[in-house]
Amino acid sequence: MDAVELARKLQEEATCSICLDYFTDPVMTTCGHNFCRECIQTSWEKTKGKKGRKKQKGSFPCPECREVSPQRNLRPNRLLTKVAEMARQHPGLHKRDLCQAHQEPLKLFCQEDQIPICVVCREAREHRLHRVLPVEEAVQEYKLKLEEDMGYLREEMSKTEKLQAQEEQTLAEWQDRVKERRQRIVVEFEKVALFLVEEERRLLQALKEEEEETAARLRDSKACLDQQGRSLDLLLLQLEDRSQREPLRMLQDMKDALARKNNLSMQYPEMALPMVLKTVCRVPGQIEILKGFQEDVLPDPTSAYPYLLLYESRQRRYLSHLPESSAPQGKDRFMAYPCAVGQKSFSSGRHYWEVGMNLTGDALWALGVCRDNVSRKDRVPKSPENGFWVVQLSKGKKPLSTVPPPVPVTLVEPPSYMGIFLDFEAGEVSFYSVSDGSHLHTYSEVTFPGPLQPFFCLGAPKSGQMVISTVTLWVKG
Repeated sequence: MDAVELARKLQEEATCSICLDYFTDPVMTTCGHNFCRECIQTSWEKTKGKKGRKKQKGSFPCPECREVSPQRNLRPNRLLTKVAEMARQHPGLHKRDLCQAHQEPLKLFCQEDQIPICVVCREAREHRLHRVLPVEEAVQEYKLKLEEDMGYLREEMSKTEKLQAQEEQTLAEWQDRVKERRQRIVVEFEKVALFLVEEERRLLQALKEEEEETAARLRDSKACLDQQGRSLDLLLLQLEDRSQREPLRMLQDMKDALARKNNLSMQYPEMALPMVLKTVCRVPGQIEILKGFQEDVLPDPTSAYPYLLLYESRQRRYLSHLPESSAPQGKDRFMAYPCAVGQKSFSSGRHYWEVGMNLTGDALWALGVCRDNVSRKDRVPKSPENGFWVVQLSKGKKPLSTVPPPVPVTLVEPPSYMGIFLDFEAGEVSFYSVSDGSHLHTYSEVTFPGPLQPFFCLGAPKSGQMVISTVTLWVKG
């Protein structure tokens, strides 16, 4: 008898015929059959109420041979308890190694259904026409397939490990590059900081030298004017004295008096020193930094002066038209000046926008910000007191801020592109020439009184054009 058959026999001996499982607390009847205590008691309880059974008090038929056995004669079978425990622990006697339908060893393998079967299943209708193999042959066949699959998986694992190593190397190289770039950024900004300090020192020194030179010229001019004033006072006294003399004597000395007056005029000509500062505040890279806050600012057609034309280049159409003579005007429209405000209002944050200017003749314009509730029907000075923070260009091409008293921001030529930077929390509006990055003017307030809007103004039909983002403004003549 081989080991498999011996194991099957051991399993049969250790299996209860009622529950078909290994014995639990096995007991033996007087007829010599063994059952689980709970199984036999349950079986006898079910037979109590059956009709036709010959009643014998305390006795019940054996489920195997039907011989009557007194219930009190059930004896524990300790040997069978040990055999059942051994069967449970034996690896070859697990229930998964037996056919659940026939409790026979699974010796065959059905290739169509891909399941192990027993010899009884082999003759059953469901497997009779199927191709079956002994379990040992099937195991060898599938072992070969599994070895092929495992070989493929090992190759894939090897490839994956190589890719992982490459990714780790790439990550390390990337982190090295990031570290190097971080260090370079720090070094470059340190160099920029040093450069800015040096540039600041240079500009302050240039301004100091210009201040000293101009102050010296002004002092010399003042000294000359003082001397001229004293000479003129003396000459005036002499002329007053001669005017009181007798006519003949006055006429005799008149030639000498007039000659002294002409010599004095030639000696002290009128002095007109230019008051334009040559030193310009220009911080390298500032415009690029400000562009980080750039807004897409567009003028609002509903706020535009009736004869201020707005042309949208992307849409290729006019945003505003000349009003009909009888058409009512909205409360938000400027009626006193050729002005317009932006569509957006700002009540917090930092904002930057640029305005291009194609100016002609003695241009008149104003740029900046204004309160959202400024007077739009009346002519008022464009000053902070009236809600305007602007830089304007009056006739003669001299950009002026309108802080009383006026503080001129004088340029040789008006900038072709003006940058406006609003820092709402800081209470500042700054103006820059985009072409060379020079600072033109800054308004500083403790706090702004409310929301602000970009402000644009052209003073006359021949002032030229403004370009805000994609919108061109000009006054119809």
